[in-house]
Amino acid sequence: MLKKSQSELDDLFRAARPGPIPDGEAKGTAIIAPGTAFSDEIAQVVSIFAWQGKVFDAERGFLRNHILPFGLKAIVAKVYMGPSWLDQNECIVIDYSETSLVASRVRDEIRLIQPGLYLGKVYWGKSRLIDFALEV
Repeated sequence: MLKKSQSELDDLFRAARPGPIPDGEAKGTAIIAPGTAFSDEIAQVVSIFAWQGKVFDAERGFLRNHILPFGLKAIVAKVYMGPSWLDQNECIVIDYSETSLVASRVRDEIRLIQPGLYLGKVYWGKSRLIDFALEV
């Protein structure tokens, strides 16, 4: 997915259904500067130093992020089905607004694009920031 352009990623997300809310560990890949020569290197740096993925608790409707070089499980979010800000169709919403001071303006949305692989969008307020992939 790192080689796809932003418009290709958006089309892939629009074409996908939400799928089930994941449960358990999900390995994350940040997609920054998609379709450029830098995307893979940026994803590797982010994975080493900042974010490695998410740990979902589908039954309770929340998750924690794997962050920092030693994989701290922190930054909690609520997880539920809701309309996407990209196209208003159903997606899995990852909502930090009531659970995190640090990330209170962050909202993620994910959809299942193939078995075991979700594509996500990250928003800061209503502004789109980056994309990411989750392998479950």
